[in-house]
Amino acid sequence: MNHKQLQYFLALADTLHFSRASERCFVSPPTLSRQIKQLEEEVGAALFLRDNRSVELTQHGKAFINYAQSTLANWRQFKSECVDDNKPLTGELSLFCSVTATYSFIYDLFSEFRQRYPAIELNLITGDPAHSIAEVASGKEDVAVAVKPRHLPQGIEYLPIGRSRLVFIGPTMDCPLKSTIDKHSQGAMPWQELSFIMPEHGVLKERIDRFCKHHHFTPKVYAHVSGHEAMVALASLGFGIACVPEIVIIQSPFKNQVQILQLRSEEIEIGLVTKTKRLYDPVVKALWSTAKGLFKL
Repeated sequence: MNHKQLQYFLALADTLHFSRASERCFVSPPTLSRQIKQLEEEVGAALFLRDNRSVELTQHGKAFINYAQSTLANWRQFKSECVDDNKPLTGELSLFCSVTATYSFIYDLFSEFRQRYPAIELNLITGDPAHSIAEVASGKEDVAVAVKPRHLPQGIEYLPIGRSRLVFIGPTMDCPLKSTIDKHSQGAMPWQELSFIMPEHGVLKERIDRFCKHHHFTPKVYAHVSGHEAMVALASLGFGIACVPEIVIIQSPFKNQVQILQLRSEEIEIGLVTKTKRLYDPVVKALWSTAKGLFKL
């Protein structure tokens, strides 16, 4: 059993899809499958149930997640204690963020970090920002970009890197929804008559729920969607209005297909999150320090 196999196992346990897991690990699906099989032989039990259509964790596989995560965390901690200050910093670091964040924040951060620490291997994983803190808290990823919640979980550190207004958007294409929006553009919007594209969970959903409660209506939900970018896409097609950070609109390929509704909006703060104890790792500490110098809020 080696650390690469543990990383492959965690990637497959997270995605439950050989192609996506192999892409994340930068290996071919046959290589990933072979490594998982070798790991199962060494463990002495099946970790996954798999056929041509699906992959599922067995009970042994679910239990093995904690072992794999703690083993890799202990290994990184040990390596950090063996760092020679006279040699270039080496190691690897994983960062989880939305697609929008890669353009808005992470490109500049990785560019600066790469110049300072060229020997460090950087892994970027994209997904729904509502999962960011959970990805870090579970130990799956070292660092993540997250919208600042009202209360940070214990043991999580936060570093602000940006802000963005929250805006409601609707379609620009001719459709019944646009007709309703245009009809009330100069007056009170009939929120109870509009369909909403809602996030599945997270800080953004909490903000929208609070808005609806303040205006005394229950939203008519067309769909619950994972990810801000998908919310913009559905809004552009006239399925419903959506509330997203303005920075998502700026970076979206659908920015000309949506309109920002004339509505007073609030602001959210965006930052990096990591486990407090991970800041003792020189690699994570180096990224944190680079971000502090780059994003001075």
